[in-house]
Amino acid sequence: MSETATALTTQTTTAPTVRFGFMKFVVRDLIKMRSFYERALGLVVAQTIDLPDIVELVMRRPGEETGFSLILYWNKDGREIDVGTGHGPLGLYVRDVDVAFAHAVKEGATPHREPWDATGMRVAFLLDPEGRELELISMLRG
Repeated sequence: MSETATALTTQTTTAPTVRFGFMKFVVRDLIKMRSFYERALGLVVAQTIDLPDIVELVMRRPGEETGFSLILYWNKDGREIDVGTGHGPLGLYVRDVDVAFAHAVKEGATPHREPWDATGMRVAFLLDPEGRELELISMLRG
């Protein structure tokens, strides 16, 4: 083990308590992506952060003032962005995967993997209009 790893191991006694806050997507087209997430997933803009060089839209489920958020982050200078491959999908729990999948596709998502049953759940994958992977999951009641 390296000296750095050993030092980190011996210094940490108790892990801090954390809670999930947000996922941030850097987007090419803020208006298009806001519209997609509003129409396809029913999210609403809870807060807008407008700074000289960027805009962030904090999106949540209607009526929720706290909890997990999806943040759409847009650079005002129009720089090129690349979605990349260094991450997995954004996982979303839904009541009915088939209904949510069909609705999202109707609203502009691209099917990536049609709904199927996995152990204890129904799962599907799609891509948002800029190519980010979304995973839809509903737990099967048995």
